[in-house]
Amino acid sequence: MQRSPTRDLTVGLFVAAGLVAIGYLSIQIGGLSYKGDGGLELYAVFDEIGGLKERAPVAVAGVTVGQVTGIALDDVLRARVTLDLDAGLELPSDSSAAVRTSGVLGDQFIALEPGGEEELLVSGEEIAFTENALSLERLIGKFVHDSGIEDE
Repeated sequence: MQRSPTRDLTVGLFVAAGLVAIGYLSIQIGGLSYKGDGGLELYAVFDEIGGLKERAPVAVAGVTVGQVTGIALDDVLRARVTLDLDAGLELPSDSSAAVRTSGVLGDQFIALEPGGEEELLVSGEEIAFTENALSLERLIGKFVHDSGIEDE
């Protein structure tokens, strides 16, 4: 079989395009796509965060406005989540944060719901109202317990 420069070039371009596509998907799935300016650091405390991880997006009305930069246990063994948000974001002091699930893969993210107060949250403050992640195991357990299925 004789070598063909055109065929070699075509195969090389195809392989390069495949590598670029794999790199792009890796960055998107890895959560490295947030390009905000940051600067507003807020905290939220949850009893249950499910599969929430660092670099998870933080969204208001579906628009990404920041990311999770830290997850740690506080003094009473609750999850304290650090949020790095766009510096220009103005959130009322009675805003709430909830752990939600998005997409087919079930990736976790923080959804912020702005409140109605005139006073705004400033960097370093804690979001007072939070909603825990939905635990399917607890939901199924409650359904089984409440329906009497376990008694049969």
